[in-house]
Amino acid sequence: MTEGSLSPLPGAPELWGGVECTVNRVGDEYFEQTARSGHQERLSDFDLFKELGVRALRHGVLWEKVAPDGLVTADWSWADASLARSRELGMRPIVGLLHHGSGPYSTSLLDPDFAEKLGDYAYGVARRYPWVTDYTPINEPLTTARFSGLYGHWYPHAQDDRTFITALLNQCRAIVLAMRAIREINPAARLIQTDDLGKTFSTPKLAYQAEFDNERRWLSYDLLCGRVHSQHALWQYLRNRGVSDTELEWFQENSCPPDIIGINHYLGGQRFLDEHLQRYPRATHGGNGRHRYADVLALRVLLDGAAEPDQLLLEAWERYKLPVAVTECHNGCTREEQL
Repeated sequence: MTEGSLSPLPGAPELWGGVECTVNRVGDEYFEQTARSGHQERLSDFDLFKELGVRALRHGVLWEKVAPDGLVTADWSWADASLARSRELGMRPIVGLLHHGSGPYSTSLLDPDFAEKLGDYAYGVARRYPWVTDYTPINEPLTTARFSGLYGHWYPHAQDDRTFITALLNQCRAIVLAMRAIREINPAARLIQTDDLGKTFSTPKLAYQAEFDNERRWLSYDLLCGRVHSQHALWQYLRNRGVSDTELEWFQENSCPPDIIGINHYLGGQRFLDEHLQRYPRATHGGNGRHRYADVLALRVLLDGAAEPDQLLLEAWERYKLPVAVTECHNGCTREEQL
């Protein structure tokens, strides 16, 4: 299989696939999805993906797994085998370096040198696989920052705006430096940047919170595209939480727009906020310090339904005028509900 044959025809629709490859840290323990699923023991999975008609496949060549102690002692064995098999089968790899992770023990999402460290790892990956053209250096940086910095689920288990913002800025800066390093090896490398594009709906009383959530969902893309300036809707929110002009201006001066906007579509990503707590289970109750409210799945509440995937894709196109792809989708429910 020649390298050229892995390139799609311009404008031709393709079926893309991906393996759930999260390596995330909880406390001092790392959870590796491909080990739990058994995928990393089954190279034959790639033949099954090919039978489905998959043309491009998201691969994890994850920092924590390959080089936890640095590139000198890196273990490339699974990456070598899986990328080679994907290439043989004509499935173009989309290589990810972090997937809901925070890096090895030697770093974290709050490390001031996080971006430079990921850039060094990205350079090592590109040197080993110079034929790879498509990269997602960090999957879902905004979602990862929320789960790690706002909700406290993943390391460093914080629940405050400042940690969330620091984690997001560090990840977006790392994406810029990773692509810069990769393009030193392969100038044609493309950034396929993924994030969950949910949408928030609400009662009239909570419209201000829904508006904020719906601005925040774009923040990783806006940073990479150099759009976060003094007129941006969240500029003052960021400045009020200790982010300097210099930090934000860096993204304007070093913009790295995605070649493809990757939209991860989950039905659970669309939320409805309602101050009438008595209508909903206690587990859904929360608030923002100003109002208490329930945060529930919009599809179970709104009579007209939530936003359809095509609406969300159109929103992304109208905002950025960049090519858009669906890079993940899932309905997290029972098999009966899926049918």
